[in-house]
Amino acid sequence: MKRRHFLASAAALGAAASPLLLTGAQAQAVDYKALVCIFLYGGNDGMNMVTPRDATRYGQYAAVRGQLALPQAQLFSSGSGWGVDYGLHPSMSALGTAWTDGALAPVFNVGPLYQPLTKAEFRAAPNNGKIVPDSLFSHSDQQTLWETAYHDVFKPTGWGGRAAQTRPTTVMSVGGNGRFGISELAAPLVLPGPGSGFGIDGYFGGNQAMRRTALDTLYAQGDTPILHNAFAGQQRDAFSVAAALAPTLQITPGNTASEPINAAFAPVTSGGNLTSGLARQLYQIAKLIEYRSSLPSSIGSTRHVYFATMGGFDTHGDQIAGDSLTGDHANLMKQLADASAAFYGAMKTLGLANNVTAFTQSDFGRTFAPNSSNGTDHAWGNMQLVLGGSVIGTSSYGAYPELVIRGANDVGQDSWENEGRWLPTTSVDQYAATLLRWWGLNEGQIDGVLPNMPNFGSARNVGFMKPA
Repeated sequence: MKRRHFLASAAALGAAASPLLLTGAQAQAVDYKALVCIFLYGGNDGMNMVTPRDATRYGQYAAVRGQLALPQAQLFSSGSGWGVDYGLHPSMSALGTAWTDGALAPVFNVGPLYQPLTKAEFRAAPNNGKIVPDSLFSHSDQQTLWETAYHDVFKPTGWGGRAAQTRPTTVMSVGGNGRFGISELAAPLVLPGPGSGFGIDGYFGGNQAMRRTALDTLYAQGDTPILHNAFAGQQRDAFSVAAALAPTLQITPGNTASEPINAAFAPVTSGGNLTSGLARQLYQIAKLIEYRSSLPSSIGSTRHVYFATMGGFDTHGDQIAGDSLTGDHANLMKQLADASAAFYGAMKTLGLANNVTAFTQSDFGRTFAPNSSNGTDHAWGNMQLVLGGSVIGTSSYGAYPELVIRGANDVGQDSWENEGRWLPTTSVDQYAATLLRWWGLNEGQIDGVLPNMPNFGSARNVGFMKPA
């Protein structure tokens, strides 16, 4: 049986199991940093997540977006920082506290690039050439390029996994076994949602104690074959990790009323249950950060990487229904903002807001011009959000695209492709390098994790993070 099957299986845990409850101050390490990737599967419409508010650019935006344009007066702003020029989707008001704290920043027009690229170079590039991403506008391929920061969809490892291998630490995923967390030596540790059992107990049915004792005895025995000993070591480690994590994973707002992060998650909790998939994932991550002192040494102690996911962003139709606060995209933006705001509030409660940075990724942006189905189609460059106490949230970052169909930022040229697919001006590598530098990697390690990074010369820091 594979290691991940032991780790991911739901199991009934003994009622006596309870985590070692520590306050945020007690649990906080002197040198601790965590990165939390929130991948928005399907291709988020970043143009309606972060929208210009000044008269000139808003006029350009509204003229092309047509029925999908958000009303200028409804764009959400905290009234400070980058909000003078930009507003968030009206459904994202929950992020107001983070914005006012200077802990939220937008990064504009980010996407997979092998090297800096102009529209002329893109148009002249040969098919299957290196400078154009593999299978551009394809969901699965662009997800892979974002998660791996390679320029080849067949590369197996993710930039989160490669970064974790340098510390070393383990990528912990509450959103499935994505490519992001895979390294040459390990797969991500895939964890269930809050309240789930975790481990070998209950997996086989029947007499649990006898079966567990037999397995423990089997894997404790040494033998001559190298493969046997390696496999046995993996299983012993899997049992140890499961036993250590299980009590923390079982905590929910409904079964542990005294949990200190519950107050922060109250806006996304109803009847003791978390109200969205992303809220459940971020609650789980918040607990793992809170109780990290009880994690096995094999997971790492001072550096962690987490992976969460949210789907439903392939909004080809009915992106808006009625007004800007209804429809598929409005609902998605509200879930993202509400859950992210709760997570940020939990980190503040634990005294760890400066130690934890969450950031978004997504397949690609959506076309600037709407399609005939009240939706948007696949594009390229996109807007991302970075959240945490170490974010310099008093400015925006990267270059907001020129809002002109067939302009310098639009890779389209012929009449049939006049939709507004922005050529990225910031690469996934530059975005990731800025996060990893804060996380503690030096420039040589960054180049090892992000092999395209040297192609961008001295432009290695987008600037949205405070010095490490």
